[in-house]
Amino acid sequence: MTEPIRCWETSDPAYNSYHDEEWGRPVVDERGLLERLCLEGFQAGLSWLTILRKREAFRRAFVDFDPERVARFGEVDVERLLGDAGIVRHRGKIEAAIANARATLALREAGPPLDELMWEFRDQADGKALSRSLKAAGFRFVGPTTVYSSMEACGIVNGHRADCWVRDAVEAERQAVR
Repeated sequence: MTEPIRCWETSDPAYNSYHDEEWGRPVVDERGLLERLCLEGFQAGLSWLTILRKREAFRRAFVDFDPERVARFGEVDVERLLGDAGIVRHRGKIEAAIANARATLALREAGPPLDELMWEFRDQADGKALSRSLKAAGFRFVGPTTVYSSMEACGIVNGHRADCWVRDAVEAERQAVR
């Protein structure tokens, strides 16, 4: 039996499962979008597989990326996270995740909320404009490449190759978001 055509070649079952079942499927909730933005920030300079393997530890460390709870993190929490071998221990990235939770809460007050803001950029060819909007709202570690990767991961754009076996299903799910 031949393997289905995927956007990237890997023999890792977890990576294949992520591609087939999650990557590019629409994420429309605030918590889910915050998680993806933060994880893409942590991934900068590393392999996505590294982050994927540590994702459950990230979820525990960042209380499932609940913006209200993460926004209350202080220096004691930063030090605790710097000692957590289950996650990427990078002070700047940890502090950015906390700042991003705070910015998410600020967006709720000032509008539009994170989910509306990000989905305003659906189908755009790069992440530059969304990156600028997020930075203006106080988000950190959200450069254009990181943001575009988040857009693909969350289904805001369909990054699946034309010959990928899940592309059409992902596109149908994306269209249902409208």
